[in-house]
Amino acid sequence: MKGGSNMLEIRVAKSGGDFSSVQEAIEAVPYEESAKIVIGEGVYREKIFCEKKDITFVGAGIDKTVIDFDDYANEVMPDGSKRGTFRSYTAFFGGKRVEVRDMTIRNSAGDGRVVGQAVAVYADADVCLFENVEMNGCQDTLFCAPLPRAERQKNGFMGPRVMTERRLTKQYYKNCIITGDVDFIFGGADAVFDDCKITCNDRQHGGFADLAGASGGAVAGGKLDKDQIDVTERLVNGYVTATCGRAEDLGFVFRNCVITGAKGCEEGSVFLGRPWREEARTVFLNCACDKSIAPQRFSGWGGITKDEPETFYGEFGTRLIEGEAGATGAAAFGGELVDLSGKNPWVKDIDEKLAEELSARADEVVKVCAGK
Repeated sequence: MKGGSNMLEIRVAKSGGDFSSVQEAIEAVPYEESAKIVIGEGVYREKIFCEKKDITFVGAGIDKTVIDFDDYANEVMPDGSKRGTFRSYTAFFGGKRVEVRDMTIRNSAGDGRVVGQAVAVYADADVCLFENVEMNGCQDTLFCAPLPRAERQKNGFMGPRVMTERRLTKQYYKNCIITGDVDFIFGGADAVFDDCKITCNDRQHGGFADLAGASGGAVAGGKLDKDQIDVTERLVNGYVTATCGRAEDLGFVFRNCVITGAKGCEEGSVFLGRPWREEARTVFLNCACDKSIAPQRFSGWGGITKDEPETFYGEFGTRLIEGEAGATGAAAFGGELVDLSGKNPWVKDIDEKLAEELSARADEVVKVCAGK
């Protein structure tokens, strides 16, 4: 453990570190003190909660440093209630500012059709920066706080922020890998995603990326018998986003990202998003996708073609992937522009001028999060 003039540094390792547990290291940091927690290689089977003023987590790399847990929404608690979405997280990051780099964080509970929602990362700090981080799960992998202003179901928001005032957060994700299926990037933040690789699981055929056997989750191997799945569920593999911001917010902006279905995903079985609340805002700028993305592009909340006039959804410059794409998708952008003529009529037409304006607003979020 090192204490310099500006920042406390703590090392976590399976052996030889200041602590062998990430949570123990977090608890050793005074709230007001800036700290850096360096996490060595290994799988850390723990649920972590961080509420600090200014803290940075640095791992040894994706798949080298892994934080893994398997809580899930349908789990029955000792008082007889269900755990719910917002207590299912593997890692909660609150406080004023958090940076997370070079690691994998996953929720290995398994198929949401059995376990319900299972959050890997609950990002709630006023300012969040995630770089070179893999977030892996099924339903509701990454929650970009805040919550919506009002819940639809009683106790639906039970968790760390159920009683707190909603406040807009700013979040930046750079070179991240995000995997899930239903609403797996969701929330009300102003969040910017640059050069990320985003993959939807193949729920139709029971394929779940890297979850089988990860930690003995609630669904063995992450698979269901086919006759357990309602026929309507077989038609849609997933929804990449589900936002709940306000009309004046930026919402989610994806730039130069690669969005694909996992191996086996059928054409047209994945949607770029659906509105968690009526004023949802999500745009994809100069991204690349494969043919798993549905021609309607975005879905209504109550059905694929349900009218959603208050949303702000759209794309500009999306290209169809040619060949294999790497983690940042640099090789994926040589294809032809995607035909958007089949998009739902309430999905916006974004021209170059509007795309530049939205990207400029996204740059302001990046400046805040990156400290520039």
